[in-house]
Amino acid sequence: MNDVHYYEVNLLWNTATLGVLSSPAIDSKIEVVTPPEFPNGIKEKWTPEHLFVAAVNSCLMSTFLLIAGNSNLQFISFECNAIGKIEKIDGKFAVSEITLNPILLIHSSQNEEKAKRILEMSENACAIANSIKTKISLAPKINIQS
Repeated sequence: MNDVHYYEVNLLWNTATLGVLSSPAIDSKIEVVTPPEFPNGIKEKWTPEHLFVAAVNSCLMSTFLLIAGNSNLQFISFECNAIGKIEKIDGKFAVSEITLNPILLIHSSQNEEKAKRILEMSENACAIANSIKTKISLAPKINIQS
């Protein structure tokens, strides 16, 4: 595996406050808009803020899958709710905090503390979380199925 990777994303402005994201490496496209809380914002569409939080959330998942596999952690399901907080800091809006709420379901034969450590290691090793100044909080919940 190489130590350097590149990810190309293109944006084409469409109309008003709507644009379309695409990548030569991906078949699907994503519409992105100005959030409804801002002038000319549009409701019920992906915003840069949603994508920012989604990047941290999906990075946690992919990092967890890698570390869990390398650690032989057998799990039944993984899901994660992520909430990003935007506030004005020094007169500028910023995503000041993202809270990750992963829910991991493991079988009773698995070690709950090991599962928690793997989730924490995943958050610490996440390339996206390591690339931003936003505070990341992890509030894992581990359920055990007998």
